[in-house]
Amino acid sequence: MNDNVLEKLKTLAESAKYDVSCASSGTTRGHTKGTIGSTSGWGICHSFTEDGRCVSLLKIMLTNYCMYDCAYCINRRSNDIKRATLSVSELVELTIEFYRRNYIEGLFLSSGVVRNPDYTMERLVRVVKDLRLVHRYNGYIHLKSIPGASQELVNEAGLYADRMSVNIEIPNEASLKRLAPDKNFQSVLQPMQYIQQGALQSLEERKRFRSAPRFVPAGQSTQMIVGATPDTDKDILNLSSYLYQRPTMKRVYYSGYIPVNEYDNRLPALKQPPLVRENRLYQADWLLRFYQFSVDEIVDSSFPNLDLEIDPKLSWALRHPSQFPVDVNVADYELLLRIPGVGVKSAKLIVTSRRFGRLSSWQLKKMGVVMKKAQYFITCNELPMHTINELTPERVRALLTNGTRKVDDAQLLIPFTY
Repeated sequence: MNDNVLEKLKTLAESAKYDVSCASSGTTRGHTKGTIGSTSGWGICHSFTEDGRCVSLLKIMLTNYCMYDCAYCINRRSNDIKRATLSVSELVELTIEFYRRNYIEGLFLSSGVVRNPDYTMERLVRVVKDLRLVHRYNGYIHLKSIPGASQELVNEAGLYADRMSVNIEIPNEASLKRLAPDKNFQSVLQPMQYIQQGALQSLEERKRFRSAPRFVPAGQSTQMIVGATPDTDKDILNLSSYLYQRPTMKRVYYSGYIPVNEYDNRLPALKQPPLVRENRLYQADWLLRFYQFSVDEIVDSSFPNLDLEIDPKLSWALRHPSQFPVDVNVADYELLLRIPGVGVKSAKLIVTSRRFGRLSSWQLKKMGVVMKKAQYFITCNELPMHTINELTPERVRALLTNGTRKVDDAQLLIPFTY
């Protein structure tokens, strides 16, 4: 591996670091004779950057040249940054050499758009095709589809990639048009539709023929930037909920806006990325996917943005004290999921265990229930704590957030005034 390729690698890996939609889970493929590499339940090894983001070890762009001038992107054509381009053969060789040296277990490949979307997409397809067919590489591949690419190229890419993604970036088309005048929602949503059609068609073919090729077996993902536009959390979550209705959409990622182009007056002047808001969106996203919440329950017209001080489920519970306390020994599974401090695993354990006897607080704690939160929202066999209706939502919030007002045992029966 020559110094020129390594220098390109350094430049292109740096350019790719802002894309967070690089999870590797979702597919399992063991080692087979005559191939190199494999994927397991969790896929690629990960590394952590200085700002705490989790990225795959070989996360790289084919090129950081780009014909677009998106306000929020470090690789926009008007930026004066170091540029580099890897040839198809250089990138293939780099991936294989890194795998053989045990540096990586997979590839996350994206690219700036040069000439036109199809020209760029065709080169990306050549990379993954060569890895699979020429080098018999059997490891994990996540490929970014280029917005505006043709259906033929997307369909071909899906035969070689484990997961594909198209970043929607901005949750509102008017805001997208203002910050990325060369893009529109149609150019992003159309490739998503192509990926979905290919995956569903593959599933039908594999029902009839077991040897039929698999198409993006790990599904697809996308990413939205948080904080670059005035869009509310309700706007973001409504779009996420819509995307999750697509059968192949596995994850929506949220990236706190990092001010890489501070001179652009179309962007907000932020001192630091909104990482707390990003974290709350991930928690809300979890509620949508695994806790049977709807968007309107998490955020609504009265509360269009998530509470940054407390997590979304606790926020919902404090706004709906009439739903509590919940008797964990008789409540159904769906209601157990609404209790702050109770997760999916612990809710299933509660439903299973209570058939053999009434549960107590120490048993709930052993099941993984976070009693620091849950104690104010439940009743069980024995629980001496006062519940939310005795303490009021304001008092519970103060207790759980270590509020500035000192609360002693004698005050617990005295509710705050509104």
